[in-house]
Amino acid sequence: MHLVFVTSIVPHDAPSTGYEIANAAIIDGLRRAGIKVTVVGYTWPGTKPADPQSTVVLGAVDVRTDNASALQKIEWLAKAMVAGLTFSSIKLRAASVADVKAALRSVAPYDGYVINAVQFAGAFEGLFEDKPSIFVAHNVEYRSAQENAEAATGLLQKFLYRREARLLQKMEARLCAQANFVFTLAGEDREALGVATPGRSAALPLITRAEPPLKPATRQIACDAALIGTWTWQPNRIGLDWFLENVVLLLPDDFRVEIAGSMPANMTSHHPGVHFVGRVEDATEFVRRAAVIPLISRAGSGVQLKSIETFELGLPAVATTRSLRGIDNIPENCVVADDAKAFAAALVRLARAGDGDSDGRDFYQKQRAALDAQLALGLAKIRLVDKEAA
Repeated sequence: MHLVFVTSIVPHDAPSTGYEIANAAIIDGLRRAGIKVTVVGYTWPGTKPADPQSTVVLGAVDVRTDNASALQKIEWLAKAMVAGLTFSSIKLRAASVADVKAALRSVAPYDGYVINAVQFAGAFEGLFEDKPSIFVAHNVEYRSAQENAEAATGLLQKFLYRREARLLQKMEARLCAQANFVFTLAGEDREALGVATPGRSAALPLITRAEPPLKPATRQIACDAALIGTWTWQPNRIGLDWFLENVVLLLPDDFRVEIAGSMPANMTSHHPGVHFVGRVEDATEFVRRAAVIPLISRAGSGVQLKSIETFELGLPAVATTRSLRGIDNIPENCVVADDAKAFAAALVRLARAGDGDSDGRDFYQKQRAALDAQLALGLAKIRLVDKEAA
């Protein structure tokens, strides 16, 4: 079977966001199942696809709002309003409908589509209805937009997020109705999208690497706690704001926290132990230098890839309940805490103990086996539809 994986950003050699890591895991899983997968989408500027022989690139785009100029943001917003599209989908109209149709013709014959997330499908809605399809819902996007609207402080931001939520809810409903099978990345998202009926959908456990993690080794600890992420993304920002405004204030002055990743310009902390370190060359080595990992999600849907990576590495962690969505096998060295006081106390306790590492290879193997089993459910459904059509 040959499936076309249509996506906003194609996998490249150094995936850096949770979205890209999830895409690579799903594509690798499909190929382990014997599926021929051709990817169609954009690259980030300055990057090349990881598998150019099986990828059709529509061009290079940077869809990150925080990287865009004020003029670019205004242009995107105006086009979205005129077209009746979401802000996130209008960014992907760099290629034309004719360009996408030509890309699909170039990889024919194929048996169906994997429609990866709502953004690309929303930009070119209607182009992927001629064959059986699987829809991969990375998040319940309309719920995330609603949460962003609640957290926004400006009236314009609230208006724009509420507009996104209205459009996304209708679009996600259409994509789910059109698809022959739906994959979510967290079990609760199936209910939120209205596809929890048996045989209609499945939740995909994810992994963050193609090969199992290495056997645990002695670590050189350089800080008490470390966080890394794209903090300009609003759901992540909500979690970081909670951590800095509630948890950090309860930590001892000599408790050192290092925070890496893309950071909003106005992000600060009055705690003497908090240090914003920007971009790091090796994310894995960065977190391995910490005694404990705070997993601080307070908003959004889908799965937290940073949580999965932490468990694969066997690192001690303190996690909010929202950080563990989509993960059934929670390691013993992870403490769950949603209250700021309990969260801070657990961080200090694990950091001072200094001996909480576990072997992440078992977690990885269980996740990968579960991923393959769930993918098989959707592939069986789409094969059945393909046979009936023939």
